[in-house]
Amino acid sequence: MQLYNTATRRKEEFTPLTDNHVRMYVCGITAYDYCHIGHARSAVVFDVLVRQLWHLGMKVTFVRNFTDIDDKIINRANELGENPADLAERFISAFYEDMDRLSILRADLEPRATEHIQEMFAVTQDLIAKGHAYATPSGDVYFRVRSFAGYGKLSGRSLDDLQAGARVAPGEEKEDPLDFALWKAAKPGEPFWESPWGPGRPGWHLECSAMSDKHLGLPLDIHGGGQDLIFPHHENEIAQSEAATGKEMARFWVHNGFVQVNAEKMSKSLGNFSTIRDILADYLPETLRFFLLTKHYRSPVDFTPENMEEAEKNLRRIYQAKADMAAAVGGAKWSKSPFPQELLDELAAAEADWAKAMDDDLNTAAALGHVFTLVRLAGRVAEDKALRKAEGARDLWARCLADLDDWGTVLGLFQADPAAFLADLKTVRARRKGIDPAKVETLLTARQEARKAKDFAKSDALRDELLAMGVEVKDTPTGPAWDVA
Repeated sequence: MQLYNTATRRKEEFTPLTDNHVRMYVCGITAYDYCHIGHARSAVVFDVLVRQLWHLGMKVTFVRNFTDIDDKIINRANELGENPADLAERFISAFYEDMDRLSILRADLEPRATEHIQEMFAVTQDLIAKGHAYATPSGDVYFRVRSFAGYGKLSGRSLDDLQAGARVAPGEEKEDPLDFALWKAAKPGEPFWESPWGPGRPGWHLECSAMSDKHLGLPLDIHGGGQDLIFPHHENEIAQSEAATGKEMARFWVHNGFVQVNAEKMSKSLGNFSTIRDILADYLPETLRFFLLTKHYRSPVDFTPENMEEAEKNLRRIYQAKADMAAAVGGAKWSKSPFPQELLDELAAAEADWAKAMDDDLNTAAALGHVFTLVRLAGRVAEDKALRKAEGARDLWARCLADLDDWGTVLGLFQADPAAFLADLKTVRARRKGIDPAKVETLLTARQEARKAKDFAKSDALRDELLAMGVEVKDTPTGPAWDVA
């Protein structure tokens, strides 16, 4: 499998360092608010990466941390008049609720910063002893950036460029404006831990260095996160970890791209900030997950109502195809008529292309294209009167269904019962468009009664009323079926 390595700026063949066992650490949330769509994208990307590694027969130990002490947590708790620990706990619980709805598998280990204070002391003491860090009279401890020769190697930034915009804030006791905090002296009213440097709390970057080494050991096979973490967070992690241990921190650095909203950067200041909960009020969770996989994980993805509706439409098409194939495969009578080998060859090519796409830097966008190759192929067979009763058609559809189940396991998609999913999708689309399903059913019943009474003028008028509501009606052998136009 090829993975793009941010550290080398190229795709490289990925193999674990030892025993086919992948040790992967991904930076988790700072627990001070509900998760937004950017969190969803990172979670989905690394969830699919874990699933793909399993699919390739590898063992994975996946660690994703929680930052449960930080300036943002303290400030939010103060705003709400809440204890910071209670606030962090509340939003960690909300994180799990959101992730479960998106079918994100739990990490093997989910450590919290506040559970690793002693490990952070040890890293900090090692750095001080080696001349890479220093304590100030007020109790802060800073990392000497210029003491680490490799600083900037991940992000590609030079010390001269960083120096140009660096300043020492009033009250700081830094030797150099580029130095960053390992330990912060406690301010009045803040949570604190007793330390060799006085009461205080850890810096954000330090926690990941301590937790990743404790739970996985260095070098990590994969360290992941969003592109926004490359600098300064991951750059500072590298400096701390490698200066303290003398070991490479990670062999592969994997970063997912940003989420944009209507082609603009998502931010609270622009008023285009969407939490996962906001989105799932209007769309099914699987629609959001599908949408996030329609672009390559390193590319930006543009969140718009139009793109979400396109994802919804495509998911509906896939589930309808699954339902149609399952119903067809259950048919009792099949002929021995010849079945074209070229159709089976097309299916085999799609299967090979799927594997190539996923092995090519987790290209889910291309992989989804091959899903639709299967859907189109199955549809062509169904539309051909000479082929659709052949045993070869049954076998092809069964193989397509097995592929969709297999591929969907990797993507975290297509696992629901098709009938239930399509019904749920219809309900959520109706709600979004202000359609009352109960009223629709009432009008459909009235229309059926008019048809039975041969009152076709009334029947047509009721159909027009439904169309005006945004409802399409299809008459089937089992009765009328409706959907949102």
